[in-house]
Amino acid sequence: MTIERAGKDAAPGDAAAPNQETVAGGPGDGAAASSDGGLGGAEAEPVAPVAARGPFQGGAPRLWLLSTLLLFVELALIRWTAANNVHVGTIPNFVLLASFLGIGLGFLLAGSRFDLLRPAPVVLGVLVAFCLVFPAQLKSLRGPNPFTGFAGLPALPQQVSLPIVFALSAIVLAGIGQGMARVFSTFRPLDAYRIDILGSICGIVLFSLLSLLGLPPAIWGVLAAAGLLAVIIRKSWWHYLAAAAIVAMLIAESLSPNDTWSPYYKITTVHHQATNSLSVWGNGIPYQTLYPLPLLHRLEPFYFFPYRHVSKAHLSQVLVIGAGTGNDVGVALSQGARHIDAVEIDPKLVNLGRRYNPEHAYQSPRVTVHVDDGRAFLENSSRKYTLIIYALPDSLTALGGQSAPVGLENYLLTENALESARQHLASGGTFVMYNYYQPFLLARYATTVTQVFGHRPCVELGDSLSGRQQAVLTVNRSSPATNCATYWHGRAVAPVTDDRPFPYLPTPSIPGIYLWIIGLVFAASLISVRVVAGPLKAVGRYFDLFWMGAAFLLLESKSVVQFALLFGTTWYVNSLVFGGVLVSVYLAVELARHVRLPRPLILYAALVVTLAVAWIVPNSSLLALPAVPRFLAATAMAFAPIFLANLVFAQRFADVAASTTAFGANLLGAIAGGLLEYISLITGFRFLLIVVAVLYGLAMVFGRRHLGAATAES
Repeated sequence: MTIERAGKDAAPGDAAAPNQETVAGGPGDGAAASSDGGLGGAEAEPVAPVAARGPFQGGAPRLWLLSTLLLFVELALIRWTAANNVHVGTIPNFVLLASFLGIGLGFLLAGSRFDLLRPAPVVLGVLVAFCLVFPAQLKSLRGPNPFTGFAGLPALPQQVSLPIVFALSAIVLAGIGQGMARVFSTFRPLDAYRIDILGSICGIVLFSLLSLLGLPPAIWGVLAAAGLLAVIIRKSWWHYLAAAAIVAMLIAESLSPNDTWSPYYKITTVHHQATNSLSVWGNGIPYQTLYPLPLLHRLEPFYFFPYRHVSKAHLSQVLVIGAGTGNDVGVALSQGARHIDAVEIDPKLVNLGRRYNPEHAYQSPRVTVHVDDGRAFLENSSRKYTLIIYALPDSLTALGGQSAPVGLENYLLTENALESARQHLASGGTFVMYNYYQPFLLARYATTVTQVFGHRPCVELGDSLSGRQQAVLTVNRSSPATNCATYWHGRAVAPVTDDRPFPYLPTPSIPGIYLWIIGLVFAASLISVRVVAGPLKAVGRYFDLFWMGAAFLLLESKSVVQFALLFGTTWYVNSLVFGGVLVSVYLAVELARHVRLPRPLILYAALVVTLAVAWIVPNSSLLALPAVPRFLAATAMAFAPIFLANLVFAQRFADVAASTTAFGANLLGAIAGGLLEYISLITGFRFLLIVVAVLYGLAMVFGRRHLGAATAES
């Protein structure tokens, strides 16, 4: 069973999306892979306990540190690689799947003579150097080579850079995973599992704390390098050299005067003294430019279009969602807004606005700043507004040119979200959204506005940019917008819903680049496992654990998505969810250690019941509840099946004959689950519950001989 641990992308910043962090925890029982590294057809030989040579060289402290280090490095790689390579950031689960593969191979090689942990610092250093020497950033939307690398040179093609990042990430995690597997096998199963979960919780807390403080990668590198040195038993001079190189490279990156690190992005800024403007990039993608009002009038006049349709009498209460560095807030103040609620999810952008905004918009007594997810703010507020502005909330994705289906703002752009915005409009209030839209996106949002408000929006077009049209959509709550020259009259494109919040996909489908990634990961997994494990007969003995791993990853992904909808796609919501998952796992393990569990069939039946309840009660129905009841209901619906699934897993895993082989099978299942998650791009997230039920059904079928043994024991 796989324990998912945060983080879209999502990196904690790449929250909108199924870009998550997962590490499987599985206990050992004193048996591991054979000494030649192959699994063969017979049960593997036990691995001797590791001789203690220091505080973290043996026993529970070593297992705890390895588990903490495993999660921390995985989270750091997901955040950091996406910040330096835009191609990584646009593919959900990319580094996560590499981590699964690496950890799984590490467990399958637990008894190998070759120590994968020893070269791990060198491989990590090579990965850091590769990403810094061969970055991929979007510098221009024009021309045949929009992506640039080091010193303005063309970036490596994604067909070259992505496999290298995948392979190096997998090798690093394989080393830590192998070290962890060798300690696992010296413990009783549930004792090892318990220590692993405690270490995982520490890893979540540590990385969340770094995100809260906005600390740069230099700190991440120091902790990762120190952790690796602490767990390597026989260190040589080149281990210290590799660790020093990792820290030195990340310090050099962190000292860049133009870069800051938010919980979501690597934010790069360039201040133009001549025009008193500020250009902002997020993870290597042009994000926004902060202009003085006169320059904004001349270069970006669409900011002022909405006020053609709103009188000053209707500017008493204004809501700006996606306030960024304050352009939109400054414009609203200049037009006579008497009070503005400015909502921005990224605290670093707010800080940049306070420092560089020429109009000092965020210092105005008429402005209240809210660092929050826009959809969550709407759901938790009862205030009525005379003007609501969606201020380029999807700018990072739209300007990226990647057609990425996931993002921090996805739940803000669904039909359900616009209905929530309409309900927050006062009588005679006006709703506005603007951005640079691809043609199908403009049609989709115009169609959504028409369906929600009951009449066509006013559409005003501005400049074109690389196939995108600058457009402003304006609609009144109860009537068409006044003073409008052109109302929308284009073709209808189906809106997106909360269950399938992928506005950037023209149709329900899996993009070609994702299919390429799925094929790459599947082939790499199959070949690697075949080379490492030999005939798959040994892994096949634990095929039920394989299906459990696949099912549990999807179950956790569904839980993350559910909480993102109900409470926002912020980094701290994701951290709390993943922490809650680990606490649920820990409680299940403690229960299994101290209480005789019911028969497996009873546990499976209870699990199916909780999945059925989650299917019958849609997430959207919980949005109508106040915050506290909504949290309690969401917690019960999300964590009940997770808790029961862990009871099923603990009961099965407690008596496996070869713990590292079984754990490897479980991790390979997690890879399958990560690939199956792409189905949601077609079906929506709710359908994943059916897939989860089917996968647990397969686990029950393939583990039927173990069910009989467990029933007899019970």
